[in-house]
Amino acid sequence: MLSLPYRRMARRTRNMTVLYGVGAAFSLACTTAQAIPVYARQTGAACADCHAGSYGPALTPYGMRFKLNGYTDTDGKGFKIPVAAQLIGTRSVPARGESSNRLTEADVYLAGRLTEQVGGYVKVTSNNDGHNRFDTKLSDLDLRFVAKELKLGGKDLTLGVSVNNNPGFQDPIAALPAASSLGPPGVTGTVLNPSSPNAPANRVFGATVYGLYDSRWYGELGTYNSMQRSTQDRLGYNPNGDPGKLHDTGYARFAYMRDMRRQFFSAGVVALTTKRELPRTGGPMDRLTDLGYDLTYQFLGNREHIVQLSYVNILERRKYGSTPASPIAPGLLAKPRGTVHDQTLTVAYTFKQSYTLLFSHLVSTGSRDDARFVPYGVPDTTANLVSLYWAPFGKDDSYTSMANLKLAANWFRFTRFNGARDNIFGAPGTNARDFNAFSLTAAVAF
Repeated sequence: MLSLPYRRMARRTRNMTVLYGVGAAFSLACTTAQAIPVYARQTGAACADCHAGSYGPALTPYGMRFKLNGYTDTDGKGFKIPVAAQLIGTRSVPARGESSNRLTEADVYLAGRLTEQVGGYVKVTSNNDGHNRFDTKLSDLDLRFVAKELKLGGKDLTLGVSVNNNPGFQDPIAALPAASSLGPPGVTGTVLNPSSPNAPANRVFGATVYGLYDSRWYGELGTYNSMQRSTQDRLGYNPNGDPGKLHDTGYARFAYMRDMRRQFFSAGVVALTTKRELPRTGGPMDRLTDLGYDLTYQFLGNREHIVQLSYVNILERRKYGSTPASPIAPGLLAKPRGTVHDQTLTVAYTFKQSYTLLFSHLVSTGSRDDARFVPYGVPDTTANLVSLYWAPFGKDDSYTSMANLKLAANWFRFTRFNGARDNIFGAPGTNARDFNAFSLTAAVAF
């Protein structure tokens, strides 16, 4: 049995890892954007045509079609250089800790059309580590081959292949956690939630085959393999976040979409199943199955007032390969099965495609396991994100439609973490509200 000092040290290390993960999740939710000017140059359309708030990441029906068409749509006016960049500066004010002002992120995008049937999206990110050193890594990747303008039974048919590194990022509706960058952070979580510890996001490579029939019925099937730890390291990722070795991984997505011009509605289901060996010691494997559904609605009107709603519900069933002993209760073993449940509700209102108020309610719960989820036996987390931002450009009638600026105020608030409101790691000193944070961000894309 581990000595008491060693158990305390192990818990402190785990707690610091959790703190870092929460900070990373807040940064991801507040800074992610995909309205890159290279697509505006390629199509001749403004950023606001694809994104209600002119900066992303939520997509309009027009933006969904552009993504489904493999990022290949063009205005036909010659070759456009498929390169763009983004800089993000942040004023961060955490509930605990020192405030900071820094350039937090610098991104380069290689994106757009290569041929009539081949296009893609590649993001390379440099993140400030807090000491004015930048760690560069390959972020999201989505390369596509698409066959457009097909017919089946007199109805339109689009078929495509996506090679990507983040399950769900390639989804056209952009409601799933990987595409929206919104998922509840916590001590555990579903595989499809990039905010979960050891999530596969950006640390796997996979391929999916998809089809859109009659502009309404969407289906997608694919598989993924995790990268070697050495490959993750070379691509800029800390191997400590390794998702493990994945076996027999399958991904499925089906959705119904209805574009009514002034309104849009979708209802979909998603599934991912895998066997995970973590750590990679050749030992037992966990069997994980994610089953989820999502609903979205958009009121677009005449684009002066836009309302977007989305709800994502993902349940993960787990059959563990091992039943370790509790680190604090001698003789208590972990349960062989369990579930984790992630839910995200998001409402956004946009005025004149420039001013947006967004609210997200993030909830993660899990079945009771006193050995795995110390000290309270449940991993439950509840958080809220409120974001207010202004994007003055990226519209047909703005100063420029080919570049953009986003000024945002973000508040991340926790009411529960690791199953409790207070003393969340057992010993006094850390409460859920200590993870609260406020930030001001300025992002420019060109």
